[in-house]
Formats: sequence, C-alpha cells, structure tokens
Amino acid sequence: MPPSRDRRSPGELDGRPALTLALFVGVLVTGGVYLVLQRGMVRITFGFVLLGHAANIVLISAGVAARRDAPLIQLTDPSVAADALPQAFALTAIVIAFAITIYMLTLAGVGSGDDDTDDRTDSPTGSPSNSEDQS
Repeated sequence: MPPSRDRRSPGELDGRPALTLALFVGVLVTGGVYLVLQRGMVRITFGFVLLGHAANIVLISAGVAARRDAPLIQLTDPSVAADALPQAFALTAIVIAFAITIYMLTLAGVGSGDDDTDDRTDSPTGSPSNSEDQS
C-alpha cells in the first residue's frame, strides 16, 4: 500500500493554493476577454485560447487530485482514489479548444483582407481632399 497522504478536508487546508489558482484563473479570463473584444481576428483567437486555458484550470482544480491518490484501481484503494472525471473533461476541453483555434486561425488567414475590422483611413480627418484643389 502506498504511503498515506494528508487527508484533511478542504476547509482545513491552507487557503493559499486555492487563492493562487483563483487569481490565476481571473488573470487568464481578464486577458482573454480583453483580447476577444479587440478588432483583429488573431487577437480574438488568442483570447479564446486564454479562456480555454482558464476553463481547463478550473476543471482540474475541481478534481482536487493533489490530496488524493492516483485514480488507478489496481494500485490504490477506491475510497482514496482521485476522481478521473474532471481530468477527462479537461482533456476533452483541450481537444475542442485546439480544433476551434485551428479553425479560427484558418479564418484569419483566409479572410485577412476582407473582414473589415481594421481602421484604414486613406487621408487624415480634417485635411482637404485633392478634388477641391483642382478647381
């Protein structure tokens, strides 16, 4: 039998790891929302990547695998084994985020000239046009 770990309830553990994860997820979500609200398609794509990473961290932290043993029935007692479902959800979310990222980057590359999201002005505002000078 493997050596036992500290089996305290989540309320008895020091709150610093949970606070660090919450702050890190908050930074990722803030950066992701900021990038999604930008005009360039590549920036929007990177915003979705950051939001996907934040979701994966939330899913993994929900499993609380740090205080449990490996989810292998042959090696550990099932009562102390970690739940493998959050890990499976995170793996699925990684695959879906990768597919969406490739699709959005393809859209950004193919339609780079006609998405009408960049500010392109031919002449600065307030300057006279050339047609008035010729009369």
